Amino acid sequence: MTIKNKPAIYYSLLVHEEWEIYMAATAKGLCYIGSLGKSFEELSGWVEKRFNGSSLIHDDEKLRPYAEELKEYFQGTREEFTGPVDYRGTPFQQAVWEALCKIPYGQTWSYSDIANQIQKPEAVRAVGAAIGANPVLITVPCHRVIGKNGQLTGYRGGLDMKTQLLNLERGNLSRDMKY
Repeated sequence: MTIKNKPAIYYSLLVHEEWEIYMAATAKGLCYIGSLGKSFEELSGWVEKRFNGSSLIHDDEKLRPYAEELKEYFQGTREEFTGPVDYRGTPFQQAVWEALCKIPYGQTWSYSDIANQIQKPEAVRAVGAAIGANPVLITVPCHRVIGKNGQLTGYRGGLDMKTQLLNLERGNLSRDMKY
């Protein structure tokens, strides 16, 4: 269902243990993962800005494959996401988001590392802005980006969420290590 060539946006609320996150998808793929514990208004405001005029339709079934992958991630049994994504941004933003997906599970890169990865070493600030615009938290792992000095930096989901995600990944890696 579309309105004037605007795609329908399907959404669901993922509830798994302490995780409560809105997510949304178009017919092409996952387009949004919200912040931990945020209200529906965060999602609806984002849709209004990015998909103005699109219908927002609650549909748990359409989001089930993405929800299952996220649950597996939270349980420590998934390190990569395989579902299709439909993130929309400038070519520069998309290059940054693709570079984020190359950061290995449980590791962190700096903004400079991302700038170098996309062969734009002077664009560190623009990389930061593109990371901040990432619509698909967790699956496009911007939580794995830290400051050059090793400190945690801003995150759309908040620093608490970023810390939880990094701890989850590091905890799963150390649990799996063989001595």
